Amino acid sequence: MTADFSGYATRNNLRCSDGRTILADAFAAQNGETVPLVWQHGHDDPTNVLGHVMLENVADGVKAHAFFNQSEKAQHIKQAVQNGDVKFLSIFANQLKERMKQVSHGVIREVSLVLAGANPGATIDTLTIAHSDGYVETFDDSAHITTGLEIEVPELELAHADDKAAEGDDRTLADILETLNEEQSTAVNFLLSQALSVESDSVKHSDTDEDSESDEGADADDNGDDESSQDSDAADDEGTEQDAETAEADEAAETDTDAVDDDTDGNDSEDDTSSADSDTNTETEADDEAVQAENTTQEDTSMTHNLFDQSKDGSTIGGATYERKHLAHDALQTVLQDTIKKGSLKDALADHALAHGIENIEYLFPDAKLLANEPSWIARRVEWVDKVLGSVRKTPFSRIKTVHADITADEARARGYIKGNLKVEEFFTLMKRETTPQTVYKKQKLDRDDVLDITDLDVIAFVKAEMKLMLDEEIAGAILIGDGRSSGDEDKIKEDKIRPILTDAELYTTTYFVNLLNANSSIEEVVDKVIEARADYKGTGTPTFYCSPAIAAKFRNVKDNFGHRMYKNLKEVAEALDAMDVVPVEIFNRVPDLVGILVNLTDYAIGTDRGGQATMFDDFDLDYNKYRYLLETRLCGALTLPYSAQVFMAVAGANVELAQPLEPTRVGNVVTVPTVANVTYKNAETNATLTTGAPVTIATDDTLFVKAFANSGYNFPDNAHDEWDYEYEA
Repeated sequence: MTADFSGYATRNNLRCSDGRTILADAFAAQNGETVPLVWQHGHDDPTNVLGHVMLENVADGVKAHAFFNQSEKAQHIKQAVQNGDVKFLSIFANQLKERMKQVSHGVIREVSLVLAGANPGATIDTLTIAHSDGYVETFDDSAHITTGLEIEVPELELAHADDKAAEGDDRTLADILETLNEEQSTAVNFLLSQALSVESDSVKHSDTDEDSESDEGADADDNGDDESSQDSDAADDEGTEQDAETAEADEAAETDTDAVDDDTDGNDSEDDTSSADSDTNTETEADDEAVQAENTTQEDTSMTHNLFDQSKDGSTIGGATYERKHLAHDALQTVLQDTIKKGSLKDALADHALAHGIENIEYLFPDAKLLANEPSWIARRVEWVDKVLGSVRKTPFSRIKTVHADITADEARARGYIKGNLKVEEFFTLMKRETTPQTVYKKQKLDRDDVLDITDLDVIAFVKAEMKLMLDEEIAGAILIGDGRSSGDEDKIKEDKIRPILTDAELYTTTYFVNLLNANSSIEEVVDKVIEARADYKGTGTPTFYCSPAIAAKFRNVKDNFGHRMYKNLKEVAEALDAMDVVPVEIFNRVPDLVGILVNLTDYAIGTDRGGQATMFDDFDLDYNKYRYLLETRLCGALTLPYSAQVFMAVAGANVELAQPLEPTRVGNVVTVPTVANVTYKNAETNATLTTGAPVTIATDDTLFVKAFANSGYNFPDNAHDEWDYEYEA
């Protein structure tokens, strides 16, 4: 049969999003095997089984040759694969053997079609469609993926999908025990060996430290049992495990004993040496006491009680009273069965500890594992930063000067000539602006002892990455809206060095007002205002609309009369705004009532001299044993084209929008402001109110600047047509 599609289920030596790297031939044992093909690793619905996959181990990974079944869902997904809508494969594997995040062996339990793959090489590369006439058409898909968001992966499982970890657990008890470190493994092995050494119905313990004998009738000459009893009894006497020297001393002393009670059980013939029959050779007691005294002197007394020593009943050790407890063979079987049911040795032992009183059972549990190789950031979303810094124009000098000639005045227009009349020269105004640089920096320090002690991650690389991230965000924010610090703050990025588009001069940035704050307003009013304002836009090409996430969400929530969303995504919002793109910027929340900024950042220049680019400096302080790091840049920034940016602000719902203010009239060098309701005209230089209807004469070689203001409770549609300047004409 011809496979419906084939592709790499996994590729060798590629780092996955969960941090693992699959080595060559990790799944070689499954070459030729068939496993289920499922959708999105779903196990809660049988319809998620789409067919089966034949695995093929090749030089650079594991190929999957997939065959869809005839279910309705499988045929639907088949069409999505053939159409190129679904391109990625994922695997679920267990019984993993890995070291340092490198998987050398495992068992693939299923292959899944997913919307986003975690292994950068797990893509569908061959697609075939079998036609009714028997012709098989093959398609090549050259899709590439990038690693997606990090996922939570169960500790001994491998689920390569960015959206969901595979469910299920087929681990064996051996797999679970492999998670213990060397110290924990030794402890568990001791516990299990003690439990398995005897059957529960053949174990009896002394209730006191007095003489105790067993009437079981076992062979008193069984040396193996005798030696075992000696070791156990020595532990009963001292509360700690004695070493081999103590056991040998006890055995030698027992050999010299002249008489032993004939009724003594073989297993208990040497139990409780300190409480033996008073007729026993006194030399034995003396030897035992000498050996015990020597051991007491040599032992490490940092641990007052052995976790696994439950031999004392009612004994006081280290100020605490302990009851005698034991783990019988039938109880061990219960633990093993519960482990299989629960899938966790930790849970099974914890439940059993409640019944048997094992203290500090958590000592047996594996250490917690760090899910990622380094701490994750708790930060604002910064996808917009690269878009801003990648769009601005870079210049190789840090002092930017712009000169503009205003040829919009009537005096600059071409004139018609009548024979015999004097020809009048045109004139226009030149405007100049210069922007100088400022240093922006991030500084950090680390104690060398901390750097050496942190072994789970490269803390220096981690800190440097944070410094670069925050420096870029600060510069991008200063370009759009400023850094938000007060003018008196010594850390402020000065607005005449990196000029914010939001507050730039009216020659470069035009502000428009949208009434969005009343009950009847709609975000669609922003679309209308942006379309109307496009007539004033003088920037390069098609601009981009930058807005807060809240404004972007309002666009997405617009619905028609039938409840259908008007915009399925931000691309459709951009089309409605006649913009290149819509980019949410989280820091826009710092500016109340800011709706958005429309600008093509090609018209914004960033200037940096040679050596002024972002540079990382390292230093070591010998006196304080500290590493010091400095990341800094020296630059300037400003818009370079007049009327190249447009800012949209929301105004109070009670404000009434006026029409554009009327322009004053001019006759020669006499200017007269008109009378308009709710509008005040002022001299922009002196802030003096100009009386309506009263002529103002322009002084020789002087200039009159007139600006219109809306009275309280009113607003103009924009600030593009509220200011005029008049120069003296000879």
